[in-house]
Amino acid sequence: MINLSLILTLLCYQPGIVLKNVSIIDGTGSPARKNTNLIIRDGIIQNISQSIPAGGASIDMTGKFIMPLISNVHGHLGNVKDTTMSAANYTPANVRHQLQRYLDYGVGAILSMGTEQPVGVKIRDSSRAGLIPGATMYSAIFGFGVKSSLPPESMGFSHVYRPETKEEAIKDVDELAPLKPDAIKIWVDGNPAMKEEIYTAIIDEAHQHGIRVASHLYRLSDARKLVAAGVDIIAHSIRDEEIDEAFAAEIKKKNIIYIPTLTLDEFAFIYAENPEWLNDPFFREALDPGVYEMITSPAYKEKIKNNPAAQREKEALRIAMKNLLTLFRAGVTIALGTDSGAMPIRVQGFAEHLEMELMVQAGLSPLEAIRVATLNAAAALQADKHTGSLEPGKAASFIVLDKDPSVDIRNTRRINGIWVKGRKISSGPEKQ
Repeated sequence: MINLSLILTLLCYQPGIVLKNVSIIDGTGSPARKNTNLIIRDGIIQNISQSIPAGGASIDMTGKFIMPLISNVHGHLGNVKDTTMSAANYTPANVRHQLQRYLDYGVGAILSMGTEQPVGVKIRDSSRAGLIPGATMYSAIFGFGVKSSLPPESMGFSHVYRPETKEEAIKDVDELAPLKPDAIKIWVDGNPAMKEEIYTAIIDEAHQHGIRVASHLYRLSDARKLVAAGVDIIAHSIRDEEIDEAFAAEIKKKNIIYIPTLTLDEFAFIYAENPEWLNDPFFREALDPGVYEMITSPAYKEKIKNNPAAQREKEALRIAMKNLLTLFRAGVTIALGTDSGAMPIRVQGFAEHLEMELMVQAGLSPLEAIRVATLNAAAALQADKHTGSLEPGKAASFIVLDKDPSVDIRNTRRINGIWVKGRKISSGPEKQ
């Protein structure tokens, strides 16, 4: 008689493996541990040690560096395909393709911020159950916006609640809650803007269901009102005015998570300036067909140069970077997010690495930027008990790098391999 239980146990069993002579950046902000050994069993980190246990396989990784997988706490899935933005693009195949792209770039998890189509709920559930490959999908499912305002339906954001009264807002939250969104996304700062009584009702009702609320915003004045109303996550930089220390302390006191999305502003103007990474294969491999031709065309570059809104993003980015440093120094929890996938120019996979570079330009050290992208971001997803840092008892999920990102943050792009739960599943975007 076949012992099915024994067969399943043997199939799931993973013998111990040791990565020898590797340098470990663990995601906690601590300095790299040079030339040490990572002991893995059954997909879990057993130990980080100078000694090597007897038995099991070993891999010599002399000269390599490893860091935890990145988490993107503000992205979008399925809406973009080639150079288009449309609800019609949101198919299981396209979402799965994008989840795999994220993972090939070392992004192990993504919170998709409120622009799902109905099929996205099943995809999210399958992803969280480990039934489909790629980055693990978290989702705010259907967000809350304003009629004839943000988020624009013309970009394909068709399944968004747009309540006109606080009673309608409460009803919509109660309808969404059984789908177990990982957060509720609100857009408050359009023209017209969301009424304060409506977003306050959304926040209050979401909290009744134990769900956090993340807000799209731009202005300091909106941020002050949202903080007073109990928002949990500020999902973009405040970038019209500089934040004072008193407000930074208030954000810290209320344990609000702050997601800078610096690349959102940079992508708005940078293609007209021929950035040094424009022809880097690491960037180009992340692009859908037609995007490179679009962003390098003289017509597109001229359009950006003549667009006052795009040019204003330069000043917005300067303020955003200054506010990031103020909040970071005040002890506010900063988590990486990029808004990648909302538009074809906000490039999934590459954006997350560029975001870390911009954080370093803002004044964070490379190790601090890596913590923001790994442990802090995993904590924002409430997943840091199992992932986000390379410590005993956590998943052996990490990026193998050819160069040290603690001395140059751009070395996070020197991907040699992607490991998930103790198994190498990708060699990076340029080697597929």
